[in-house]
Amino acid sequence: MSDYQSLKEECCEANRELPARKIVDLTFGNVSVADRSKGVVAIKPSGVSYESLKPDDIVVLSLDAQPDGDHNLDLDKFRIEGALRPSSDTPTHIRLYQAFRDINSVVHTHSRNATAYAQAGMAIPCMGTTHADYFYGDVPVTRPILSEEISRHYEWETGNVIVERFEDLNPNQINAVLFHGHAPFVWGTSGEKAVETAFALEIIAEMAMKTQLLKPDAASLSRAQLDKHYLRKHGANAYYGQK
Repeated sequence: MSDYQSLKEECCEANRELPARKIVDLTFGNVSVADRSKGVVAIKPSGVSYESLKPDDIVVLSLDAQPDGDHNLDLDKFRIEGALRPSSDTPTHIRLYQAFRDINSVVHTHSRNATAYAQAGMAIPCMGTTHADYFYGDVPVTRPILSEEISRHYEWETGNVIVERFEDLNPNQINAVLFHGHAPFVWGTSGEKAVETAFALEIIAEMAMKTQLLKPDAASLSRAQLDKHYLRKHGANAYYGQK
């Protein structure tokens, strides 16, 4: 049995959960799961349907992957297991793992409402407690990626643009971003948790959009209520749920 069998099984199950949650269409999305102790990441192969996906299809690569001096990134040099071509978004995932050291899974979808905000270049404002239960403030949007960044290595530079956006934000408190003109990226401590958060992101995006349609000048949640709802679930003295 492969040394990475359990990792590939977790990754496969997390990817199959995307259509079950109705947050992907066609093959518009992928999940990766990292094993920090082994320095590897498992990710969905490119273009493979979720319904037919099997653990043996999952591709395992080194977390040390990065472009060379000419901005080329040959993922085959960092491949550890798996015969199929990994997701085209793999360099973005790896860049996020390298920058955000506490995360163990990355989810990328084109869920419809969150993607609409990304295409509009708008953050998702924290307008209610459902949002505050998952994200400690607005879900940010990146700046547009520059043409020179696209020509260097689009997917790697996508990761760099996201990392830049989080220079003054805590990725453990706001574990999602909208990539301008593209779609959301979400991360978490496990494949299961990251997919749950991606699902929550789509829910709060729909709620925010409907709120803004009903009342374009609706106010954001107060800081006091944001603190209460986020910290009762995530803070040092959290009391939501069971021990």
